[in-house]
Amino acid sequence: MYLFKRRDDLERHLSSARKEGKRIGFVPTMGALHQGHLSLIAAAKENSDLVVCSIFVNPTQFNDPADFEKYPITIDQDVQLLAAAGNDVLFLPTVQEMYPNGLTPDMHYDFGELESVLEGAHRPGHFQGVGQVVHKLLGLVNPDKLFMGQKDFQQCLIINRLIKLLDLKVELVICPTLRETDGLAMSSRNLRLNPTERQNALHISRALTYIKDHIGSSPLNELSQKGMSQLKDHGFDVDYLEMVSILPDGNIAFPSVTGEEPLYAVVAARENSSGVRLIDNMQVN
Repeated sequence: MYLFKRRDDLERHLSSARKEGKRIGFVPTMGALHQGHLSLIAAAKENSDLVVCSIFVNPTQFNDPADFEKYPITIDQDVQLLAAAGNDVLFLPTVQEMYPNGLTPDMHYDFGELESVLEGAHRPGHFQGVGQVVHKLLGLVNPDKLFMGQKDFQQCLIINRLIKLLDLKVELVICPTLRETDGLAMSSRNLRLNPTERQNALHISRALTYIKDHIGSSPLNELSQKGMSQLKDHGFDVDYLEMVSILPDGNIAFPSVTGEEPLYAVVAARENSSGVRLIDNMQVN
């Protein structure tokens, strides 16, 4: 596996690969890798000739500086996991390398109402930061396919919008959320949970499963409220638990009744004893 820390070195290596006709798959991450990330690497290997993974904890997408400071860093372990998984290229830049002119945005991305609901409502500026770093990374890697996980539900929609806004020639491949055997969605933030807190975190997926099991038996808003109540009863501070569908234009809709289109229960909640904010989603129809 090749490891590059400088943009110029990465671009030079990938330019040679493209001249050889290799199809490039890209998996952007913030490190603290787990099997969910490795499943993206596996999907990229199946659908590409050369797989690039980036590890970069992007400061511009953290609206809470404390959250940025506490984000888990496990670089040595990450490198070993990627090498064992057969990843071809790792890009491991510094903040200075990614933002040589400072963190001030180069441009504003018109994500429309998509960045004003759910995560956007609770993390102002977050998706502008996501757009900023993904725009930079796609410009460096210039992949044929971009692989992301469905756990970051709204982020996938934002990146799809970014690709269309900038008319980028890359295919977004959204891969299923991987879960632990007990149902907990795999997340780097799980590393910040002690055993008791991690056990409590299971109530997030259980609330979503409850909604899925009872879909059609009660109005959607009642199911959402029931799921929120379950989480609050177990000490969670719930930012949202909503039922959403995706409109043809890529925006999020909040239906009041179950239709034929795929319906997702999406949640963000803070485990109070640890303060760790977790997100999850599940198709419920």
